[in-house]
Amino acid sequence: MQIIRKSSFATSPWKNGGGVTHEAIRIPKGADAFRWRVSVAEIHEPGPFSDFAGYDRYMVLMRGAGVRLTFDGRESRELRHPGDMARFDGAAATTCALLGGACVDLNLMVSQEIKGTRAWTERLETPRRLEPDRGSLLVFAIGGSLWLDAADGGRETLGEWDLAVLSGADAALTPRRPDPAASPGAAGGGSGSRTESPAPLVFFAAVDDNSAHHS
Repeated sequence: MQIIRKSSFATSPWKNGGGVTHEAIRIPKGADAFRWRVSVAEIHEPGPFSDFAGYDRYMVLMRGAGVRLTFDGRESRELRHPGDMARFDGAAATTCALLGGACVDLNLMVSQEIKGTRAWTERLETPRRLEPDRGSLLVFAIGGSLWLDAADGGRETLGEWDLAVLSGADAALTPRRPDPAASPGAAGGGSGSRTESPAPLVFFAAVDDNSAHHS
């Protein structure tokens, strides 16, 4: 199990000045022709995306009013709510329009030589077992906090933007919510109502790539 903290992401501005990329991980490390990569992008201005021919791209809205993606001047897709995801060919001529100001999104890029990648987002309401089969299972905390319990008994906390990479061994994931008893007004007969925090929003991806174990 590998944990990549938000604080360790490598940050670089876009050449066109339209945004900033925070790279979490690339496999192999430091390679231009990577097998797969996870990054967070701050999109400040509308405009075209870079060409990533040979890769499948998975883009998830994390913050902001949303984006409209247009592919090859024809098909378009809007991401309006955190967790909304688009999958598209990195070779497509893709332009991005902002629906209400700057946005933040999560990006997974996977070489098209790797088959069968699955990616999804969900609100984690209850604990669940994670059983990586082959390759790597990626767990990214878009919002909220999580407990990650490894099979060997180790426990890690995943805060917002933290990434866990699981390979082989089972693990358990549990929502980590504030204790209502510790909330202001929880004791002493306070009459104010409390709003329960939403369940953590999590991005998962199963990437069947044995090269991850040799990076």
